[in-house]
Amino acid sequence: MAFKISDLDDTQAPLMEHLIELRGRLVKAVLALAVAFAVCLYFADDIFGILVRPLTESFGEGNGRLVYTQLYGAFFVEIKVALFAAFFVSFPIIANQLWAFVAPGLYAREKRAFLPFLIATPVLFTMGACLAYFVVMPLAFPWFLGFQGNIGGIDAEALPEMGEYLDLVMRFILAFGISFLLPVLLMLLNRAGLVSRDQLVSARRYVIVLVVALAAVVTPPDVISQLVLAGPLLFLFEGSLVLMKITERRDAQRKEEEAAADEDSAEAAPVSDDKQD
Repeated sequence: MAFKISDLDDTQAPLMEHLIELRGRLVKAVLALAVAFAVCLYFADDIFGILVRPLTESFGEGNGRLVYTQLYGAFFVEIKVALFAAFFVSFPIIANQLWAFVAPGLYAREKRAFLPFLIATPVLFTMGACLAYFVVMPLAFPWFLGFQGNIGGIDAEALPEMGEYLDLVMRFILAFGISFLLPVLLMLLNRAGLVSRDQLVSARRYVIVLVVALAAVVTPPDVISQLVLAGPLLFLFEGSLVLMKITERRDAQRKEEEAAADEDSAEAAPVSDDKQD
């Protein structure tokens, strides 16, 4: 059986039913997050071990160490790790509940237009997070550790604090992941008629400046991570322009076909009337 996207629901549910449904969807989403948090809390040490691997490799096996300066510091690090991982684990369920609440109020055409963005969002975010974890952090951490040594007659040694290190890793992952959603934002604005491709092309130089400024703000103060973020963002911006061009051509072709079909039906109508007379 072919996959079919239905149109607006025939029933018009009153406001109270919508609120009850929203409450049910929110409860399911919170329960999914809570269950994922409990599971991730059990494996918090293993998850943190994955997050700390870029630093371990930068120090060298058997070298370096993490410290915590408050007695409850390590405990709260595990809580933050579990919550951070639980959100990613439960995101498919949360997104599904959001879609199940919004979809009945959309036309079939709107559903088909929105679904690609719903699918592209986690894919692009994951690409950005992977770039941060596998490329940026292994390049940035050795650069940070390079400041160790004798400074003015005093030995300087890097002793990263667990909480601060976790905040830095989450900042890397979230900054790169959210930044990679730029094509989704631009395509949504374009589909909504708020921004055209010609406007973005004419503003390309300003976009380049904004991308470089954004990379400087959301990343730690090192040139490597800023360049590694700015480069892919500019590539994604140009890719968005290509997708907009393809989409606009397809829309124009569809409008021409619809106009031609309307003309054919308008010409055929008088003929059929004459035959009936």
